[in-house]
Amino acid sequence: MSKNSEDGMFAEERKHMIVDLVNKNIKTTVSNLCEKFSVSPATIRNDLRELEEAGLLKRTHGGAISNIKANYEPNAYQKEIEHVNEKKAIAKRAAQYVHEGDTIALDTGTTTFELAKQLVTYENLTVVTNDLQIAAFLERNGKANIIMAGGAVRRNFHCTAGQKAIDTLSDLNVDKTFLAANGVSIKRGITTPNIDTAHVKEKLVSLGDEVLLLVDSSKFDTSTFVKFAGLSEIDLIITDTGVDPEYMELLEREDVSVETARV
Repeated sequence: MSKNSEDGMFAEERKHMIVDLVNKNIKTTVSNLCEKFSVSPATIRNDLRELEEAGLLKRTHGGAISNIKANYEPNAYQKEIEHVNEKKAIAKRAAQYVHEGDTIALDTGTTTFELAKQLVTYENLTVVTNDLQIAAFLERNGKANIIMAGGAVRRNFHCTAGQKAIDTLSDLNVDKTFLAANGVSIKRGITTPNIDTAHVKEKLVSLGDEVLLLVDSSKFDTSTFVKFAGLSEIDLIITDTGVDPEYMELLEREDVSVETARV
């Protein structure tokens, strides 16, 4: 077999593996693919262009994302096993912004739940949340005063949503809101797949004197169905070190404050 034939076979195998990787992780970067397959950025970009033309993925700045539909949302149980170490590191960093005497809002999410675990030693804290798991955990293990946003429960997402939840939050003000999101995009803002959840998130943004977004690096340069906030509404993004450096530079140019937590 000629070397060219072998190269051709490897290229096809590599493309199949790239599609599998993107579908599994939702997103990947050119630099990650270069490292994994020991090929140049130009080769990976050519692969991604051909795969996009074939409808197998979508190229982004610095990488590629899955063709999974914009309104797809992994449920709470699926999220619990994804990027666990990154979420714990982000939560530990975020806890530095919580002080005795604070009133804070915790959005529903697995990263915000990790933050709740960091708050059990606080003696004087009020927590507003629409997340059933966060409320139950703090009620059992902490001393925080808990205000639960009432409303219809989203089955398999252990949170409340809809107008009733928004009404519960309407007259409240908090020192800090800690948000979760499914997508963070310079072009499309901060997004989530579900409209009812998005409306609650919008309300949580409006409550906070400061708004902090807790998202792992897989969420960047990605957008889902509903925008609930612009980047300008966020005072600080806390993420892990896996964000593509080129995208970090773009965020800095947009005057977005980002802190990274080392895993």
